[in-house]
Amino acid sequence: MAQTASLFAQIPAPTTNDPLPSSSAAFGTPVHPFRTKQTPVATTPTVLPISLPPSSLRPLAFRSFTKKHDLTLTSSALQALADFIGTHCGSGWREEGLAEKVLDEAAKAWKRSGGGVIVAGEGSDLANILCNVEGCMVGGRVDHQRASNRHQNALLEQGLPTRAKLKIGSLDKDDSQASLRLNIEDDESSAHSKNPRSWLRVINAFEMPRFVYNATRKHFEAAGKRASLLPDPSRRTALFRDRYQLVHQRLLRNEAFQTSTVAISRSKLLQRSSSEMSMPQQAYKLTPIANLLGRTGSTHVLLGLVGTSPTGELMISDLTGSITLDLQHARPVPEDGAWFTPGMIVLVEGLYEEEGSNSGPGLAGDGGVGGTIGGKFHASSIGGPPCERRDVTLGINDSGKGGEVIAAGGFGWVDFLGVGSERATGPAMRNLEKDVLSIRDLSAQSPGSSRMIILGEVNLDSAKTLEALRHILGIYATEPAGQTPMTFVLIGNFVCYAVLSGGGSGGSIEYKEYFDSLASVLSEFPSILEASTFVCVPGDNDPWASAFSAGAATVLPKKSLPEIYTSRVKRAFATANSEAEKPTGQRLKGEVIWSTNPARLCLFGPAQELVVFRDDISGRLRRKGLRFRPADEPNIQPEERRAAVYGGSADDTTEMETDQVIEAAESGVPDSRRKDEAPSNIPSDLHAARKLVKTVLDQGYLSPFPLTDRPVLWDFSSALNLYPLPTALVLMDPEAPSFALTYEGCHAMNPGVLVVPGKSRTAQWIEYDARTRKGKTKESRF
Repeated sequence: MAQTASLFAQIPAPTTNDPLPSSSAAFGTPVHPFRTKQTPVATTPTVLPISLPPSSLRPLAFRSFTKKHDLTLTSSALQALADFIGTHCGSGWREEGLAEKVLDEAAKAWKRSGGGVIVAGEGSDLANILCNVEGCMVGGRVDHQRASNRHQNALLEQGLPTRAKLKIGSLDKDDSQASLRLNIEDDESSAHSKNPRSWLRVINAFEMPRFVYNATRKHFEAAGKRASLLPDPSRRTALFRDRYQLVHQRLLRNEAFQTSTVAISRSKLLQRSSSEMSMPQQAYKLTPIANLLGRTGSTHVLLGLVGTSPTGELMISDLTGSITLDLQHARPVPEDGAWFTPGMIVLVEGLYEEEGSNSGPGLAGDGGVGGTIGGKFHASSIGGPPCERRDVTLGINDSGKGGEVIAAGGFGWVDFLGVGSERATGPAMRNLEKDVLSIRDLSAQSPGSSRMIILGEVNLDSAKTLEALRHILGIYATEPAGQTPMTFVLIGNFVCYAVLSGGGSGGSIEYKEYFDSLASVLSEFPSILEASTFVCVPGDNDPWASAFSAGAATVLPKKSLPEIYTSRVKRAFATANSEAEKPTGQRLKGEVIWSTNPARLCLFGPAQELVVFRDDISGRLRRKGLRFRPADEPNIQPEERRAAVYGGSADDTTEMETDQVIEAAESGVPDSRRKDEAPSNIPSDLHAARKLVKTVLDQGYLSPFPLTDRPVLWDFSSALNLYPLPTALVLMDPEAPSFALTYEGCHAMNPGVLVVPGKSRTAQWIEYDARTRKGKTKESRF
């Protein structure tokens, strides 16, 4: 019985933590109960997209883009931002502050990419920025660590040297305008990063970024169409339109053409210099040519392109129309201080005289607005548009902490050369420049490797030229090790005559032999070849264009020399590099670069820019220059002309205040109104050099001539622009005297012919020091 009772004894149920019984009597509670607490799995917060109207986002976008970052949003850009925030931030875009962070990150990315003041949503720029911002977001929030890593990778892809380590600094909360600060630390494993030559870059004229100034949005835009050697005929018109708009916006940025909102006491004194005009009474006002209709007898200031009409008369044109120009009584400003030729953009002040009753007033023919305006414009003075300094264009000033140079305003966000914009990489590159160029303890008289040796008109078919070149290289080969100049610039013509077109004696085979002779001379100085960079800029007598031009003016920009002629020179550099004993990674190999004409040398990114251009520009200016009456003849004032044409006396009209004092420019161009500083007191060579430099830099264009006199490739005309002004300009002109002078912060140089004409066995060249940004002429007998 006891065993039977034990069989039917009640078995105690196992204890369980599960408070819920089984759902059916057929299923008992398991021996091993189920786990009630599960390990949490990390999941990404989901965002429920919403439809966000642009009007709801407009106030927040205005605070972030306009007030905080000085940007202007278009309606299309606002719509794109509203769609993006509604999709990726959801309903918490306002309450949780998600939209503000997204807008702030998008604005910073727009300015880092070099975008203009106006943010447009039509192109792909904003879409790419929003795509990058999307990759930095987690659950509708911007992850600043991801954004920092993406920005660092973008900077490395933009061309900052991989020899340096880039560290992204933190953003100051109080400085909403501050961009990411870069701290560049030298890599100990690459000792050649201390060599200035490692930061040198030669930019081909056909590889430069092409920017066009948008007068509506008031900023630079990348050219939409791909450049071509045979573009549409409309590009010919666009070439002159782009030049005009570039000069026009530069002029409107000048203080003399900005109307003051503060009432200023009247004064009869108007002071103006070539870079900065201060007007105590009133500002100049430009009048479009089309607005002259119906305003006969009035005085105006015009900005336009000087040209020749089909009837052979001189005319001036702008974007609204053209009018015949009468320079019979005009005076140049400054007096004999600049050249004026057809093809230049000039400022003209004078009196408009409507045409007589025989032809009828209004537009001539059926040209309409944009055609030729009837009548004449009698000019009383003519001058070039004032030049703008490089620091003003890029918005560079030294008001930073501790004298640090910073960039603010201007076009500092535009990457004109493809080496990084001033705002993005300029401060870091300038700090690196100070570190590399000033790290050596050298006195002012000691030579250094920061020098550039510039030689002009290297005619290889002349025995004296080869002797002079051998003599100059021998001078620098005797300098101590480590002090060899970093760059030698050889500028053509490399032959005296266009031999490929039958000029002189010889042909293609002889032309190659001339460069073989150059290779033989260079091979005598292996210490220079293995430590320097040689840059060769061709001239009009060099192939291939000279084969059909016979040495006349060829099309600009000009391509580099063909490799078929330069193989022996390259072999000389390869031999010098292979024979030199160099520790791996300690020194850079020497090289030769066959560049275009013009060529641009960039040192430390946007910190220094040197333009090299070969052209017989002085002779062309003398042949095409406009002539004015002698200065001693009496001048007819506009008021007297108005009285003679329309009756009455000059006293009946209100006298217009004109220029009374014109301050001397930085280049020392003589004042046309001051008799105590006559041009005769200045040496003729110096006066000719100042006159040439002022003409070219005021135009902001290397070839300010009609296309019939100096052809230009329409789609590559931007390579001839001098805006912003370069740090230095090498204007190689064999017909001009050698010089080295500074005008508006731009150091202009002309090395002249290598073998000085008229002097027995004398060589001349330019030695440019990147530390001081100055050059000096050198002469030596050989």
